[in-house]
Amino acid sequence: MGPFFWFDGVGCVGGRHRGVPAEFPAVTAAIAYAGDLQIELVCQDNDEPGVFRDVFEAGQSGLHHMALVCTDYESERDTYIEAGAELAFEGQIGNSRTCWVDTTPTLGFMVELLEPSPAREAGFAAMRAAAQSWDGADPITRF
Repeated sequence: MGPFFWFDGVGCVGGRHRGVPAEFPAVTAAIAYAGDLQIELVCQDNDEPGVFRDVFEAGQSGLHHMALVCTDYESERDTYIEAGAELAFEGQIGNSRTCWVDTTPTLGFMVELLEPSPAREAGFAAMRAAAQSWDGADPITRF
């Protein structure tokens, strides 16, 4: 599986953590594809409160979230909230909204909802294409 696309920091506008204005946590992340399955490795770079520390303390690891690209972002987000999940974090990443709903009490991990956009899909498509033609060299690519 590879190559991994490496990100130092994620830009976010209008972030809210559990209803309070907040910056997106300082993270290092890498994304790769295995077929159509996206694998995202995320490491929060500090011990500040945030959506990743909500699930794992520093030094812990595990499955934090599963992600879905929505057909109707607001409707799908609101369905989770109406079912009892708390909105853990929401903000605009790139040119579209992203949120994590806290489904840890029922599922054991959070659900990330991604608003579709041409730029987001183009980025993911480029990563999928790179995985399809990857020859095993250069396992990490800066994005």
